[in-house]
Amino acid sequence: MLELVRGFRVLEDRGVGRLPGGDKTGRRQAYLDLVAQGMGTVEACRQVGIDRKTGYEWRRPGWREAKRARARLSRQHERDAAAARAAALSRRYLSQDERIAIADRLREGVSQAAIAAELGRSPSTLSREIRRNRHPDTGDYQPYAAQRRAEDRRPRPKIGKLAGCAVLHGLVQSMLDHKYSPEQISRRLRRDYPDRRECHVSHETIYQAIYVQGRGSLRRELASALRTGRAVRRPRRKPGQRQARFTAPMIMISERPAEADDRAVPGHWEGDLIIGKNNQSAIGTLVERSTRYVMLLHLGAGQNAEQVRDALVRTVATLPQHLKRSLTWDQGVEMALHHQFSLASGMPVYFCDPHSPWQRGSNENTNGLLRQYFPKGTDLTQHTPEHLAYVAAELNGRPRKTLGWDTPAERLATLLETDRVATTP
Repeated sequence: MLELVRGFRVLEDRGVGRLPGGDKTGRRQAYLDLVAQGMGTVEACRQVGIDRKTGYEWRRPGWREAKRARARLSRQHERDAAAARAAALSRRYLSQDERIAIADRLREGVSQAAIAAELGRSPSTLSREIRRNRHPDTGDYQPYAAQRRAEDRRPRPKIGKLAGCAVLHGLVQSMLDHKYSPEQISRRLRRDYPDRRECHVSHETIYQAIYVQGRGSLRRELASALRTGRAVRRPRRKPGQRQARFTAPMIMISERPAEADDRAVPGHWEGDLIIGKNNQSAIGTLVERSTRYVMLLHLGAGQNAEQVRDALVRTVATLPQHLKRSLTWDQGVEMALHHQFSLASGMPVYFCDPHSPWQRGSNENTNGLLRQYFPKGTDLTQHTPEHLAYVAAELNGRPRKTLGWDTPAERLATLLETDRVATTP
């Protein structure tokens, strides 16, 4: 076989092997023999003096046609799959034909509203389509490029906004560490960074990030970021029913001044107790109805009427007179000495109707927030007055939706400053 190869080289040197056609039969046989002896295709082609593709063709006759057939079949499958996706696509998505019609009508100078009417689409749908899918540089609307952009954005799942932006992730995590709710985070970010859209996120996105990532080993850690302590949504349960505990004369909430109902005048408070493990400890809570400002009462191991009365008198004594207009409480036995409190503080007490916790809505909501700091079933005597002051300060430093995303502390400070200016001669 080597002699045969040398013979071909001699012929090539004399110009014989390079004639059109050449001795293809001999070359082919020499190539096949070299390959059969174990020589690689590239080396065998070099030895015989043929192109590598020719060698492949001699080894596998018809491989080019087979490759081309497979390519044609693949393209056909792609076209069929695209047609199937288009057929299965919801009517709410714009089709390729509609995008072509949009491009044609835009070139004719037709308004977007008129095009939308012709297609039976909302004008806002057409406006979003052109804004999202037009050429980023020229601003021209090209229907086939627009279709590709739309299809590229459609596959799910996508990388979430929190996962794709480290800055936003850090801001949200920091606010969660300070026990902001997802809605408070969303609104505060829009307020603090009005010109940075990458820092804007909806509260639902934050909830979904916690719920999805909270499966498995991370459940316990991420659930603590929510005030409910849950990593999945559950329907709300009805609050527990309360019954009247004493028969001392009471002033009912129906007799409370109308100014307390509309929250226009500050100084009207709502109060209640947070009960600890085995009903052996409690913390008193006061919420101002206008500013939602919170004050906590340190009661220690008891919650009888004398302890509650004394704690209320001490706490209310720190308020200016114009912020001591009324106190609303439920009919719990801890307020059996309400008349003594009113006499000592000059602050009337109004009682809710039986089984009507919504009549102290601000206080009920605040107690729910405080349960994040004082979980049910725990001993509340371990919390010192200093710690209660810290918790109240943190709660008063959170932005509130009902206050236009101001904090209770900001609202109270503004109120006190206004009163100071008004009384200054």
